[in-house]
Amino acid sequence: MCCHEGEIVQETTTDTNDLTLSNLSPGESYSLQVSAQLRNGRKSKPAVTSARTKTNLESLLEDLGLEQHYKEKLSLSTILQIEEKTITDNTAKCNSDLPGYFLKKLMMVNVTARNVKCPSASESNFGDPLLDLDNLIKSRTSADTLNPLDIITALFLCSDGFVQQEMALKMSMCQFSVPLLLPDCDTKQCTLMLWALRDIVKKHRPQSLSESKGFIEDRVVVSELPMISFVRLGECSLSKSEILNKLLSNSQQYHDTFVHSNMECGDSPRRISNGLAEISWYLPCGNKNMDIFSEPVAVANLRGDIASFETQFSFLCQTSAAVFVFFDSLNSDYELLMNQQHKAEIFLVGNHQSNCFSMDGLKKVANKLSLTNNNILLKSKNMNDADFIKNLRRTVSNVVENSNMKMGIEQMADIAHELGIWVDEDCQECQTAKNNADAITAETQDILKYKDAQLPLQGQIWKELSRLEKEEFRLRKAGSENIEKYKSDLQIEKEKLRKKQNSHDMSTAMTCFIQAISSPGTERSYFLKWLRMNLDNLSREKLSDLREQYKKKNQHSENKEEIKEIDRQLSNSSLGTEHFFREMGQIYEASLSLPEDNPSRQQLQHLPKLCAGLLLDGFPLELVDGDASNIPLRWVSDVLSQLNDLVSPKNKILVVTVLGVQSTGKSTLLNTMFGVQFAVSSGRCTRGAFMLLIRVNDDVKNILKCDYMMIIDTEGLKSPELAQLDNSYEHDNELATLVVGLSDITIINIAMENSTEMKDILQIVVHAFLRMKEVGKKPKCQFVHQNVSDVSAHDKNLRDRKLLLQQLNEMTQAAAKMEKREENKSFTDVMEYSPDTGNWYVPGLWNGNPPMAPVNAGYSEAVYELKKNVVQMLGSCESSANNILEFTEWVKSLWNAVKHENFIFSFRNSLVADAYMRLCTEFNKWEWEFKKEMYTWVTAAETRISNFGTVARKSETSNMSDFLTSLKSEACVVLSKWETKILENLAKYFKQTEGHVYLVEAYREDFANSAKSLRREMEKSVINQLTTTADFREGMTKLDRIKEKHTKQLEERVHGLIEECRKKQVRMTDKELDEEFDQMWNKTLNELSPFEQKATDVIANVSYYLRTNLSQRGSHFCDLLSQKSLQECGLEPFTYTVEGFFKQCKHKLTKLLQIKDCVAALQNIADHIITDCTQIMTEKMERKNNYHDTYIQEILRTIDERLQNNQNVKTGIKFEVYLKQHICGFAARQFQKMHEDFLRDNDPYRCLNQNKEKFRAGFKDVFHERDQCQKKAEEFTQRCLRSAVEDFVNRSLGPDIIGEMLTSEQFNTRMFLQYSILLDLLSKHDFKNYLSYICSYEEYVKKWIFDQIVDRFSNHSKTFEFEDRHVLSSINSINNAINKAKTEKSGNLKTFVEHFCQELGDKLVISQDALGAFLILNNADQEQFAHWLSECVKDMAQTLRKQFKETTIQMKLKALHVNPQNELFTRLIGCGQQCPFCKAPCEAGGKEHAEHWTSLHRPEGLGKYRSHSSKKLVTGICSSRVISDRYFHCYATKYASYPYKRYKDIFPDWKIPPDASLQASDYWKYIMATFNREFAKKYNAEPADVPETWKNITCKQAEASLKESFNIK
Repeated sequence: MCCHEGEIVQETTTDTNDLTLSNLSPGESYSLQVSAQLRNGRKSKPAVTSARTKTNLESLLEDLGLEQHYKEKLSLSTILQIEEKTITDNTAKCNSDLPGYFLKKLMMVNVTARNVKCPSASESNFGDPLLDLDNLIKSRTSADTLNPLDIITALFLCSDGFVQQEMALKMSMCQFSVPLLLPDCDTKQCTLMLWALRDIVKKHRPQSLSESKGFIEDRVVVSELPMISFVRLGECSLSKSEILNKLLSNSQQYHDTFVHSNMECGDSPRRISNGLAEISWYLPCGNKNMDIFSEPVAVANLRGDIASFETQFSFLCQTSAAVFVFFDSLNSDYELLMNQQHKAEIFLVGNHQSNCFSMDGLKKVANKLSLTNNNILLKSKNMNDADFIKNLRRTVSNVVENSNMKMGIEQMADIAHELGIWVDEDCQECQTAKNNADAITAETQDILKYKDAQLPLQGQIWKELSRLEKEEFRLRKAGSENIEKYKSDLQIEKEKLRKKQNSHDMSTAMTCFIQAISSPGTERSYFLKWLRMNLDNLSREKLSDLREQYKKKNQHSENKEEIKEIDRQLSNSSLGTEHFFREMGQIYEASLSLPEDNPSRQQLQHLPKLCAGLLLDGFPLELVDGDASNIPLRWVSDVLSQLNDLVSPKNKILVVTVLGVQSTGKSTLLNTMFGVQFAVSSGRCTRGAFMLLIRVNDDVKNILKCDYMMIIDTEGLKSPELAQLDNSYEHDNELATLVVGLSDITIINIAMENSTEMKDILQIVVHAFLRMKEVGKKPKCQFVHQNVSDVSAHDKNLRDRKLLLQQLNEMTQAAAKMEKREENKSFTDVMEYSPDTGNWYVPGLWNGNPPMAPVNAGYSEAVYELKKNVVQMLGSCESSANNILEFTEWVKSLWNAVKHENFIFSFRNSLVADAYMRLCTEFNKWEWEFKKEMYTWVTAAETRISNFGTVARKSETSNMSDFLTSLKSEACVVLSKWETKILENLAKYFKQTEGHVYLVEAYREDFANSAKSLRREMEKSVINQLTTTADFREGMTKLDRIKEKHTKQLEERVHGLIEECRKKQVRMTDKELDEEFDQMWNKTLNELSPFEQKATDVIANVSYYLRTNLSQRGSHFCDLLSQKSLQECGLEPFTYTVEGFFKQCKHKLTKLLQIKDCVAALQNIADHIITDCTQIMTEKMERKNNYHDTYIQEILRTIDERLQNNQNVKTGIKFEVYLKQHICGFAARQFQKMHEDFLRDNDPYRCLNQNKEKFRAGFKDVFHERDQCQKKAEEFTQRCLRSAVEDFVNRSLGPDIIGEMLTSEQFNTRMFLQYSILLDLLSKHDFKNYLSYICSYEEYVKKWIFDQIVDRFSNHSKTFEFEDRHVLSSINSINNAINKAKTEKSGNLKTFVEHFCQELGDKLVISQDALGAFLILNNADQEQFAHWLSECVKDMAQTLRKQFKETTIQMKLKALHVNPQNELFTRLIGCGQQCPFCKAPCEAGGKEHAEHWTSLHRPEGLGKYRSHSSKKLVTGICSSRVISDRYFHCYATKYASYPYKRYKDIFPDWKIPPDASLQASDYWKYIMATFNREFAKKYNAEPADVPETWKNITCKQAEASLKESFNIK
């Protein structure tokens, strides 16, 4: 039993557990009683419960999936986010999909937005071949679908004020009616949608302005217009809304402004939208033939019967000029028409054809209301729709023309309050925000004066700062002034301007503004919207007045000055929220020039975070100041940094930008595509560039691989305001380069098919793309051709697309020529572009003639297709999205490069530097793995060669030549494998999407060439080492045979002597044995066959190789060589002299002037080369090996490499010959001595004599038959194994030390090494260190590396770890060899030792001399020897550990085969080139790089350069001079003056870009300012005139500049 308010509504008996109650009222509570019918006929005690039915609103919201948003309102950030349904064409599957699809289309101003419904069963069965008429009729009822008005009403009820405002604006653009009174059918309360309609601005031209072609533009809520309302009383057979649509549409342009029953789903029952009052406007265009009404009029339409909505009817009666009441029959409800306090004239509209129509009833009402025929419109049987609409128009037109009742929607709020109708603007946040906005704009009478008074920092001061910034980079006005002093003066001027900015107190307007945007989120959003609307209203009024003045003055050509002044005012009279944010940015940037502890600065530190919050909320932020043509870099970067903090780790962004000619609908295109709100109102052409953030939903993140999309809107290229300026092309180029560089996709907007304006922007755009290609960026582009409506446009324009590509190619060639990148011949060389897929044709925005034209559905659909394509292209990007901080870096680097005249030359980007550093680090890792592997392989190969032909090595071949050939072949296989591995690693590295590898694609070939070069170098080195070792082994083999033969003879004699002594059968004393032994020894030595080693004439060999080296250079070289014997060379220190009287005079003169001329430079080069070669000789001699010809070849190769690296100084023939003779002469004598020492040390007789005492001891032991096992084991361990293990450790330890050093960041790359050295110099602050670094760079770096190694390993722990590992490895090998040899039951100690040595033959090199001496007279027992050998090996391990612990790292380094210091130096010194101007070392990665560059250049005075006249050290820095108009002269220019800007002509291999920032070179400025006098004294010069700003640089700033230059985070 179901009861309501005590009455039984329904009583039912059922056999089931389920029961459905029908016909219940919505939103009512019911009492339910359930009793069970017992078998005995009695009923159980009833169980009582209650339930409430859902209201119509609750039910509908549930159907639409909006129930949660009734309280938690939809926000703009939610509906504008990029999500799957916004980029797919899937149809709505259920009712809950409908709001999303409506909003999707509405945000893209698609006029089909209201045509949303789920497909019905009949639609899904379309095409059924069967005949079933009954089913055909029943298939669809209107109740199956939702009425569009219900969806719209529900969305307005569930949205916040900003979504409502956006929806109303977009609906108005579609010429849809918009809600005026929004009903809530649950609360029976309605709301006046004043705020929602406030942002709608309409333009029209009344008849009065048709001749002057003027127009009126205003917000609809403040426009005082007559409003005509249309309502319904009772049922009506006429479709009121359809009649209204016909009323407002002319015959050529019908449009469904109001939803009506004959529209799709318009006949569905309205569930919540009855009581909705909609409003639309008719606005004339000034053409009598087209205008329906000559004056503007508002048209309101109330949904539902006025009998049910008296409040709404009463509101319309009090606000309208006329109310048209549609009816079929007038019953008792007609009293409603009489009870109202009528301000409106009442008109009755009836259908005479209706069955319910009563003429008597009509007469009765007409009399009571005192109506005339003019107030009654009837549609009779003989009247068609057209005639009826014509009558209705005439009536409405008459009302509009004669009525004095005009009211703006703002004024209607008072009436709404009287009637108890809510007003959406009444909320506290909105009112507070309005008051705050009004406080700022209330006093604004004159915009220009207001800006000067309230926004002073962004005016002339900011423009002057911008000019100075660009001049700092371009140095156009430097003239003959000292460049660094000029730059210093510019900085001082900037500081003065910043002081001037800081002298201004914060204005009242800015104080209010900052307070207001600091308020909570909703209030802040309201404030910014109020402020924007207020400011737009002010600007609109001002611009309207100025345009009128301009028209009048233009009629008289003599008013040129006045016209010019009005033109200036037109440009400057724009006032928007961007000006307040711009001022905020300048306040912040100015505060940064104050000390860090200054209270004013600290109070303003929160401003970037405020702005970041707004950007995150979807407000646009000005990126480029359009008035000053500049970016406040610090402000923008700090805002973006704060934004990054707010969203991290979800901080990946993709960027879409639009470029095009001014007023071609760029902002509208972006607004349509993304539903955003870039300014598009009259007179508000975008200036500069604005960025806006849109959130990417999770369902699309896996496609786009980003968290946000950044949209950048730009000012138009070829803007008329800038056209008269000389630098307009430069301005456009700057803007295009910046935004193209920031973008992942750039949309090039071209209005009109084949427009001639195309050429104007193509050059600019192509220039920007070319620049990006050259700096490693690969943006994509899409050309959008607007106002192309023909469906066949794509096919028809095939020829035009080809023409476009031809023009693009021409522009590419022109731009390439300007940028000196002429290898780019076509547009497709610059970027991926296909004429078929890279062009989009978009029809015109309006469908008909504005102002009554709706947005063209074709425009919206075409833009939607473009949007899908853009998202798809972004999703297919090879590279990963930038994060916000990386985007910030691009902003900085692009804008700094743009400020220079030569963009490509000047571009420096920390992300590129990061990517390059990572590539260098990875490549260095691969390179070291390669080298380490080859060191290990060579060590093993050398061991095998050293053991070749000995007991330790039983080779398949007995021929050393064959063995060497096989090793060389094996080496080539290993080398090829590693070369391939590095190239594969490189290819794999460039395939990854992370790490911005695409930015360093240009260096790929350099590193590939470096890998190949490394292989060639390693191959040459390996082959040389193998050949040298093989030759040594071959030389020693002959000596070993002689030694073995002599030893054998002596051993036989000793055995003979033992037999003789034993035969005497007399106990002999040791003295007697000694005498017998000495006698035998001397006799045997005299009888041995004589052997005399012939010494090689090393000097002759060196002469041969020197002549061979020089013979390739020509006969003149050989003639010079013949003038002096090699024996006479290298005896005295090398001094280069100038021959010829004229040359000597010139040299003396230059010496007198203390100028570093060519002679001094050549002497310096010679000194460095001699030092390098001397070190090579020293290392060779310390090893005490025999001389080999590869030694002198290595020295000659080193000399050639060093001379090649100093090509900027012409060395000349004589210099090269004399230098080589000097070095080779000295080397020949050293190597001759080394060779002779080696022969002496390895003389067989000398070796025998060295072993004499071993023979004696062995003789006595054998004679006395003593046990030799322990003694021989100790001897074998000490003399054979220990030296072999030590040698193995020394061979292996070098690469270990290098590997350990490479784990340190400072040895990762050349750049990091430079940074570490310079930082170390700064910390020590010692002039002598700086002098050594500058004047003897390579020596200083070698010493620094050595000190780092010593420092790293001074505590022994790490080296001992390496040594211990190698010792253990050796001990394990020895023990394994002992065990293996023991299994070979030979019983002979010699055989045991041979087996033992063979097992170790691939690892240890056992001295043949020591082994031969050990085997002399050895009669030890094999098993006992093996036992004692194992024990001795243990002791040896302990002894070696102790020895290694006690040995200093310096001593260890001397003994290593691979010198870590040299290897690290060679690896990190790179190509060895130095800047031709300041001598800063090249830091480019790999050896085969195409260009040399360095991160940090220094004042040339530090390199001894001085003024000719004053003798003062110069302060010029080459990275500044290369952008100036200065000249240089040097030997390379034959001392002729040459412009710095064209230094590439002289030094084509060097790239010297300007400093990344003005602070980048502060490090060396600080050093020069600090040690100015010391350098001058040392260089015998006068101290430099150091600019004032240099003296103010602190040590901390110097360190910061160092980090910036080397991109250290």
